[in-house]
Amino acid sequence: MGVFTGTVTPSLCHYVQTFRVQQDRLFAQDTEMEFTEQFFISLETFFTSMGEWAVVTGASEGIGRAYAFALAERGMNIVIMSRTKSTLDQVAKEISNSTGQKVRVIIADFTDENIFSEIEEQLKDLCVGILVNNVGILPSFIPYRFLESEDLDQTITKVINCNVKTMVKMCRMILPQMDKRRKGVIVNISSGIASVPFPLYTLYAASKIFVERFSQGLQAEYENRGILIQAVAPFGVCTRMAGYQPPNRVTFLPEDFVKNSLQYLRAGNKTHGSICHIVLGWILQCIPLKVLHSDSLLQGMQNYVKKTTQPAASGTSFKEP
Repeated sequence: MGVFTGTVTPSLCHYVQTFRVQQDRLFAQDTEMEFTEQFFISLETFFTSMGEWAVVTGASEGIGRAYAFALAERGMNIVIMSRTKSTLDQVAKEISNSTGQKVRVIIADFTDENIFSEIEEQLKDLCVGILVNNVGILPSFIPYRFLESEDLDQTITKVINCNVKTMVKMCRMILPQMDKRRKGVIVNISSGIASVPFPLYTLYAASKIFVERFSQGLQAEYENRGILIQAVAPFGVCTRMAGYQPPNRVTFLPEDFVKNSLQYLRAGNKTHGSICHIVLGWILQCIPLKVLHSDSLLQGMQNYVKKTTQPAASGTSFKEP
C-alpha cells in the first residue's frame, strides 16, 4: 500500500530532496559500505532460507506488487492476494514469465471480516517463509475532518477490517508454522504519517500506528525464536493510493522503494525504508504539534493535496483493486 507526500509541506519536501542529492555520494563511501555489511549481509540467500513461499496481500499493484516481484526474483514462490481476479491473474502471469517461480492467486476482499477461514484453507499446505501484510484502505486521499467522511460508519468498519484486523489475522494464520520452524519474516506496511498524530487523516493514521505497535510488540515476543517482524512506514511512493504523485527525490516508484526497504530488513522492528524517508520522519517529529495541528497549516495541506492530485486519483476511497 502506498502513502503520500501530500501530507508534507512543499518546503519540507524540498529540504529532503536536497538531502537526497547528497545521499548517493554517501552510499558510495566506505563507512556506508561497512554499515551495510554489518547489518544486511547475505540477503540473496536470506529470503529462500526462510521457506519456500512468500505471501503478499494487496499484491495487484503498487507496493504489494513490487514486493511480490522482488521476492520472486530472489527465488521465492509467491502467493498474491487481492480482490480482483483478472488483475491478479495478469500479475501472476508476469511474475511467472519473468522469474520462473510458482505463483498462486487467492481472491479476497479484506474489508469482509469473514474471509479468513477460506484463506487459511488455501495456505495450510504451504511452507510460508515470508508474509507481507500490505493491503490497506485510505478513505480519501483528499484530507477531511473525521465527521466529514462519507458513509462514516461503513468507512470505520472497512478501515479497521482492512488495515487492522487483516494484519492481525494473517499473522495469527502464518506465525504458528514460523514459530515451529524457528524462522520466518513478517513485514507489515505502515505509513510515515503515523509518526505523529495526524489530523485530517485521523482514522487512517491511527490504524497505521496500530500496525507499528503490534509489529514492535510481536517482534519482542518472537525475536529469540528466529522470527523477524518489521513495520515499514514509507512516506512518498508513486501509487494510486498516493494520487500518483510523480517520482522525484522524495517520492519513489514502488519497485525502487521495495528494493531500498529490503536492504533495511535487519535494521530493527521499524523502518521508513530509505535514507530520505528516515530523515523526513525525523523532521516531521521535530515539528511542534501546535504548529502541525494549526488551522492554517491544515488548510494549506488540504489545498496542496487537492492541487497536486492527478485526475486518476480523484475518487473518495483508495484500496488495492
